Amino acid sequence: MVKILILEEHIQTRKRTIIKGSEEEFKFIANITNLIKSLNTIHISNKENLEHIVQEFVHNTDEIWFKHSKIVNITKHLKSWWNKNFRRHLDIYKASRWLEDWKNFKKVVKNTKRKFFNTKIQEISNKRKGP
Repeated sequence: MVKILILEEHIQTRKRTIIKGSEEEFKFIANITNLIKSLNTIHISNKENLEHIVQEFVHNTDEIWFKHSKIVNITKHLKSWWNKNFRRHLDIYKASRWLEDWKNFKKVVKNTKRKFFNTKIQEISNKRKGP
């Protein structure tokens, strides 16, 4: 007889992220750049001073990250075409529950997805120099 221990595995379902090319990404980079520029490295004369400066840098970096990142759900399918316009139309529908608002939301989704994926198809065809 063999005993096999089965440990409960934690599967991460959420993460913090910053959307590439967004205003938040530019603010994050600007804040990190300013933080690095403002580091006072003149007084690093011993190990304790270095440790203190590094810990302060890590703490400030964490604060900047949490300020500019947002929590997203990890899903099987990446929705890189999703934007704030969808959220706004979906919120309008959830508040009213009117059929017309649902149709408006679906119309916005359809047009934006079509535009997004046509751009992706165009990029791929240009990259491969073929149809």
